[in-house]
Amino acid sequence: MASTLDYIIIFSFLVGIAIFGSLSGGKQKSVTDYFLGSKQVSWWAVCFAIVAAETSTLTFISIPGLAYLTNLNFLQVTFGYLVGRIIVAVVFLPAYYKGDLKTAYSFLEDRFGKKTRTAASVVFIFTRIAADGVRLFATAIPLYLILKINPVIAIIVIAFVALIYTYTGGLKGVIKVDVVLMFLYIGSAVLAGIYLLSLLPEGWVTVLDSARTGNKFSVINFGFENGISEFFSEPYTFIGGIIGGTFLSMASHGTDQLIVQRLFSTKNLRSAQKAIIGSGVIVIIQFAIFLILGVMLYSYYGSLNIRSDEIFPKFIIEVLPSGITGIIIAGLFAAAMSTLAGSMSAISSSLMIDIYLPFNKKDIGENIKLKTSRGLTILLAMFLVLSALIFMNTSQAVVEIALSIASFTYGGLLGTFILGLLFKKVQQTAALIGFSAGITGMIIVIFFTNVGWTWYTLIGVAVTITTALLSSLMYSGK
Repeated sequence: MASTLDYIIIFSFLVGIAIFGSLSGGKQKSVTDYFLGSKQVSWWAVCFAIVAAETSTLTFISIPGLAYLTNLNFLQVTFGYLVGRIIVAVVFLPAYYKGDLKTAYSFLEDRFGKKTRTAASVVFIFTRIAADGVRLFATAIPLYLILKINPVIAIIVIAFVALIYTYTGGLKGVIKVDVVLMFLYIGSAVLAGIYLLSLLPEGWVTVLDSARTGNKFSVINFGFENGISEFFSEPYTFIGGIIGGTFLSMASHGTDQLIVQRLFSTKNLRSAQKAIIGSGVIVIIQFAIFLILGVMLYSYYGSLNIRSDEIFPKFIIEVLPSGITGIIIAGLFAAAMSTLAGSMSAISSSLMIDIYLPFNKKDIGENIKLKTSRGLTILLAMFLVLSALIFMNTSQAVVEIALSIASFTYGGLLGTFILGLLFKKVQQTAALIGFSAGITGMIIVIFFTNVGWTWYTLIGVAVTITTALLSSLMYSGK
């Protein structure tokens, strides 16, 4: 049970973040101010905000549990994350900065046409609402266990605080809060690790001894020993991790408005490139911290028959003293709100800029646009809460649901962007056919094969590009 001190820490954190985010965003006079921070945000702030936005409570809870049950093989995926971001910086961003783009999907209209932009934006909106609804629900689980509050209340509190500073501070407020949140949740994980070391008989020596016995420090796994079928079904192999991490990062950081919106808020192309590559380096360090924490939990508990996403909450509930528990719970809130606030801003920006404005023939003033944008932010907060409540009744592991939702669409989205960047002869009809085929192909792969999730995005990209090129040949021959 959390103590009075823990509740004071948590309450102070929530109130402080809401006030800080509201004040730090400044006044917004236009949609550009509200959704892009007037394009004056420093690259290092965007760098930290990217890391915070892609880190949810699922990461905070599940990654230590993954290392507890297995080892450090997941780090192979993070190496691919860095490679993917470098490709985004070198190939994607220069193309984006050639025009006055405000969303990732503006590029698709410039390259193919309005239908492609609308289709990609709609897919992003529904996918992000569903995936982040899962992440919001996942946050309520440990908070319910630790604070003994109704999960619905936990969901509403998190969403409400995130909405306050997103609504009032705009993207600039969200980014500045994200910088604080990133250091808070990483710091809370480090604090938990330091306290855990103090409980072990010989501290780090005990960790090394137990990890050596359980092969917990294994990072590289080539995965060829069990044949081809097992190689492709095992997600954490060296080749699968690098390829999977690369393509997943290209999709999430090159085509997802949640990240691209932050990159567009920087002053110029060079700043955006530094932000995206820098975030890849920080992510490797961050995942290493979370994974090593999992190894340390193994040293403390030994082998227990427990789900991977339960081991860290078990330690928080049963072992951590008053005060530290409050800080860790604040870290859970931080990981949740960084993603949630970013989603509110990103989805509402796509709704406003990609859907509402292109289809609204009326000439409306900047003040009306700003009010409409803020209204959409409130609407999106409500949809995210509703999505979280829907997923409360599921029995499947939440981390698997979140990964599956993203996997359905990332391959099709990335494949369509690659078509626009590298295949100049492909036109809108072929691109739309390829996009649809990529999503359909992923439904078949996810439901009817045993392929590991790290291969999903690559398969979706391959299906999208191949189908589009064949369709282009067919139409050109007519």
